[in-house]
Amino acid sequence: MPTVANTPSTRDAILVRAVDLASTEGLEGLTIGRLAGELGMSKSGLFAHFGSKQELQLATVDAATRRFVAEVIEPAQDAPEGAARLRRYCEGYVAHLERGSFPGGCFWAAAAAEFDDRPGPVRDAIRGGVEAWLAELAQQARVADLPDPDQVAFELWATGLAANAYRRLLRDDGAFERARRAIADRLDG
Repeated sequence: MPTVANTPSTRDAILVRAVDLASTEGLEGLTIGRLAGELGMSKSGLFAHFGSKQELQLATVDAATRRFVAEVIEPAQDAPEGAARLRRYCEGYVAHLERGSFPGGCFWAAAAAEFDDRPGPVRDAIRGGVEAWLAELAQQARVADLPDPDQVAFELWATGLAANAYRRLLRDDGAFERARRAIADRLDG
């Protein structure tokens, strides 16, 4: 069992584990007691960092966002806006899913399914993350002068979600290669 010392980076270490747990067991399965036990901390020590389960969930969504941005968005920023950046985003997105950046598969697919009908701040945070990703895909499609940029964003995100489900649920090892072909067909089409 990993132990987390009380240091300035304790919160970050807690959130790394929280994101991984939430990706496999859901944000509702993420409790201060469970996380404290996993990290070898006291409940009160962990509670001091977050104050409530909802604050822990919101911080976990934020940490998942930062991981996604670091692995998918930031590496594509050196590509020119438009078609080149859109391709880099798609390459990064599929690679992110394929390498299992989140142990439970796509954090956003799981969190969206768990909270899509639950009003409140956690759902709003998840929705905001997904909307930001879709808006950025649509913006790059717009700059690339692709017809119906919102449809392009929908199809690219849906392709990633399908690849994630095919790999995770159906144990299909060819899912990510099919996703790459589908994305290439859509962008070249």
